[in-house]
Amino acid sequence: MCGIVGYVGAKPVVSVLLDGLKRLEYRGYDSAGIAVVADGRLELRRASGKLFNLEAAIQRAPLEGSYGIGHTRWATHGRPTEENAHPHRDAAGQVVVVHNGIIENYLSLKRALERQGHAFATQTDTEVIAHLVGKYRQLGLALADAVRRALAELAGMFAIAVIASDEPNTIVAARFGPPVVVGLGSDESFVASDVTAILHHTRDVAFLDDGQMAVARADGVAFTDFAGRAVAPLVQRVTWDPITAEKGGFKHFMLKEIHEQPRAIRDTLAGRVSLDEGRVYLDPTAIPEAVWKGFDRVMIAACGTSRHAALFGKSVIEELARIPVEVDYASEFRYRNPLLDERTLAVVMTQSGETADTVAALREAKQRGCLTFAICNVPGSMAAREAHGVLLTHAGPEISVASTKAFTAQLVAIYLLALHLGQVRAALTPTAVRTRVEQLLALPTKMEAALGQDAAVAELSKEFFRASDFLYLGRGAHFPIALEGALKLKEISYIHAEGFPAGEMKHGPNALIDERLPVVMVMPREAGNPASEARYEKTLSNLQEVKARDGRVIAIVTEGDTAAAALAEHVIPIPAASDALSAALAVVPLQLLAYHIAVRRGCDVDQPRNLAKSVTVE
Repeated sequence: MCGIVGYVGAKPVVSVLLDGLKRLEYRGYDSAGIAVVADGRLELRRASGKLFNLEAAIQRAPLEGSYGIGHTRWATHGRPTEENAHPHRDAAGQVVVVHNGIIENYLSLKRALERQGHAFATQTDTEVIAHLVGKYRQLGLALADAVRRALAELAGMFAIAVIASDEPNTIVAARFGPPVVVGLGSDESFVASDVTAILHHTRDVAFLDDGQMAVARADGVAFTDFAGRAVAPLVQRVTWDPITAEKGGFKHFMLKEIHEQPRAIRDTLAGRVSLDEGRVYLDPTAIPEAVWKGFDRVMIAACGTSRHAALFGKSVIEELARIPVEVDYASEFRYRNPLLDERTLAVVMTQSGETADTVAALREAKQRGCLTFAICNVPGSMAAREAHGVLLTHAGPEISVASTKAFTAQLVAIYLLALHLGQVRAALTPTAVRTRVEQLLALPTKMEAALGQDAAVAELSKEFFRASDFLYLGRGAHFPIALEGALKLKEISYIHAEGFPAGEMKHGPNALIDERLPVVMVMPREAGNPASEARYEKTLSNLQEVKARDGRVIAIVTEGDTAAAALAEHVIPIPAASDALSAALAVVPLQLLAYHIAVRRGCDVDQPRNLAKSVTVE
């Protein structure tokens, strides 16, 4: 979950490292540090707390060098103090390491090193790596070979970058679990844990696979496995515009990313639908059409926000493709001995493509003979490379820890998968596919209209930002949206919030309702759709139940709805859409409500406490 950046080249190394860390701070912000080398002299600066504390430390004691590494931390071992901040040194003070992940056997390694005379200065598992590398350096090994010897002793998951003061202009990076990306420039090289750290300097990158190393120098990069055998990197050109990772005039990244959702949906649809032909096109080279026809069920594994998109996917795949779907917490998937076979399509959904539990679920499914399919936002990520097929969302870089545009892009992606399954299995006619494609293509414009409620939702937040609890309710495809609305609120405002199927009110949640409880009801309707109308009428009855108990109702409704408006204390209208796609519109006011409440409560919207963007360790 931490951020790593390294640079070797002619540019001012401190500036490059700090710039990269600023773009990675969403990955960890308990502490930060950099290490640089100049003329064989190694210097470190570290600070606890946010990155501006490190910048202040560097202003007080400037440093410069020709190469270096930096780190922004989300604490796992040891409190987030300056002492425990990365980089960490070896016993001789010549080797420094930055690390993302967890070394599971660090205590036994530490005890063995202490018996050999090593003295440790921190509580971290990372310091053990530095001492191991330093130990083998003292035996005369080159830095890359010393790193290989150290890696052979480690158990756990790790991404590391290592430099030594006596091996000039060299950075060694290695991966087993969390991501490492290598940037290739002209007479310069970069390493990082995320492409956003280096996009302002290079678009040409290579992602390390598990068990691979990179030895980066200004004149090029050598790629090997942990045994030292050369490997051929897959160099990709990243098309993301680095400017899209800036705030662009918005107060927070989260608000910018909420407003980028129409563009993200357009980009995700681009080239994948044909209105004239009434067809959806997924990559035919990865999974042939005949194979798509052979599945008798779908298993989806995901975590957090992505799991809510998966629950939406269950609803639409079962409706449009008439195939049973099971949704699992990726963190539970491996540990419950799931029933899988070659007729199961195993789908994983992950924004980063690097979520540890989700990648582990993908691997488990492959081992059990499943064909696997990934929906993710990062080309070249682990999930994108390892799955048999992939559908990349094109949301662009998402910096705020709380996911917004990646979520709605996932909704669209899983809807495309549902349509594709429906058409190849002949559960949908071309006319039915064409109708739904037309509805999809209209979605971005309707979402722009939904974003027009921003000011009204900001005003509404004044009335509810002091609440201690929220309840979110929905039915069918809108239940996952209720879950997502509750998650957004708790993530960034620290208000306790829960989402429930509206039909479960009588089975417990009614006991919570009183005059102090805000109840958000997600209840758009599709006129002329009997199933949607029936769900709406049932949810309207639930609204009446809440009002009878003096609950304070905020209703997300379709424009022109007068029945809910007559009962709810507050109504937020969204444009009319099909029952399923109205879910993507309904989440917009819920995102805005969470955002404006968090701002009023003085919370750090983009970097909420105890959370990090990419969960790359279990």
